[in-house]
Amino acid sequence: MTDSILVHIEGGLARVTFNRPAFLNAMGFEMGQRWRAVAHEVTSDPSVGAVILDAAGPAFCAGGDVFEMATSGASGADVTQAAHVIHDGIRTFVESDKPIVAAVQGAVAGGGLGLMLTADYIVAADSAKFVSKYANIGLTPDLGVSTLLPAAVGQRRALQLVLQDTTIDAATALDWGLVTEVVPRDEVGARAHAVADFWLQNATAAFGQAKRLVRTGAGRSFAENLDDEAASIGARFGTDDARARVAAFAAASAKSASRG
Repeated sequence: MTDSILVHIEGGLARVTFNRPAFLNAMGFEMGQRWRAVAHEVTSDPSVGAVILDAAGPAFCAGGDVFEMATSGASGADVTQAAHVIHDGIRTFVESDKPIVAAVQGAVAGGGLGLMLTADYIVAADSAKFVSKYANIGLTPDLGVSTLLPAAVGQRRALQLVLQDTTIDAATALDWGLVTEVVPRDEVGARAHAVADFWLQNATAAFGQAKRLVRTGAGRSFAENLDDEAASIGARFGTDDARARVAAFAAASAKSASRG
């Protein structure tokens, strides 16, 4: 089994770790295949209630492995096929019912932005940097960047990143909405675990369905979204867990009202 991406599943938590630190976790052809396999493995595992996406070494992800692309003899068709493979993994994670928190300890570049934005909640180190660099080397966005980046920061700021040689720091990324939280570098892992633990210790399945509804909603009609919402809330209400939680909430509300 390849070790370019490590997976550890325990207690309902799946930890997915980019593990090519010597290459700044750039995603090459083999790693792309591994990414797709991991996405399908984790999202289809009924024991998994939450996912942490993190990385080994000083960088989170430098995007696609441009060095491998340049030296492997790959054709344009080969690069397109590799992108389709990685995209399948991204789509699988984004459209799943597994809430994902990313622990971003270092630099994120190019397609690494799209891989980072696969996560629903992003905890970044205060020293992290974010940059596009696609056009600088004559390439165009992939790995979901053209969709996920403007969804996060808005079209104008997304265009600023992809059309200029602009690097933004963690504080700017937080202000733009590119990341959710900024913490000291040595606290990134612990904070990401705390977020995942919150999901796991509460209504895990409901958080997962809420994530799925929000992440898939942008690509469908309003009517389709409303139908999905209606079906999802009914399905959740039909579970013992939801009924117990709703009853407890109703009882607490009634008690509070009687005191007032």
